[in-house]
Amino acid sequence: MTENSPTRAGTSVKLIIGLGNPGKSYVNNRHNVGFHCVEEFGRRYEITIRRRKARSRVGEGTVDGIRVVLAKPQTFMNLSGDAVHLLMRLYNVRLEDLLVVYDDLDLRLGRIRVREQGSSGGHKGMDSIIGRLGTQHFPRLRIGISRENSSDEGEEMPDAVSYVLGNFESEEKDAVREACAIAAGAIFSFITEGAASAMNKYN
Repeated sequence: MTENSPTRAGTSVKLIIGLGNPGKSYVNNRHNVGFHCVEEFGRRYEITIRRRKARSRVGEGTVDGIRVVLAKPQTFMNLSGDAVHLLMRLYNVRLEDLLVVYDDLDLRLGRIRVREQGSSGGHKGMDSIIGRLGTQHFPRLRIGISRENSSDEGEEMPDAVSYVLGNFESEEKDAVREACAIAAGAIFSFITEGAASAMNKYN
């Protein structure tokens, strides 16, 4: 499938959505690691995430003979569900063929976890998606952004909002790059073998 080809009604497509906030000021935020992982996958499989559709930046391509859409919602994190809902309708995507990639404060920096379903865990983007879709029964890939020691001893721990909207520090960047590389492999496994296989290989 070329980048400009529409998806025919009834044709199966895998929709991979990375969560983040649009705009240059947010690019290196911890909250935008979902964007980074989907971009890394796109680089590996030559899918450019550029076109504007359904309140998102999207790229369309074929991976191992399977139709794939990569997307980065441009709605800001708290309204991610609006873009996801529009994308699923536009591409006629089944819930089991949706994979949402996003940051997780409850996972150590660089760790990843694949799940077939579950609650939002307090993540505002996932809250929005679950609310808009009316279900939590869809696959997701969580990328850990938490550090064991988020501040020096004796200093007050930063609040969650300040932390996720803060930029990755220089000593964190290698772990983030490695996590995105591993996530790209997990995304490939999801596309070609399904969520259960990706869980077995990468959790």
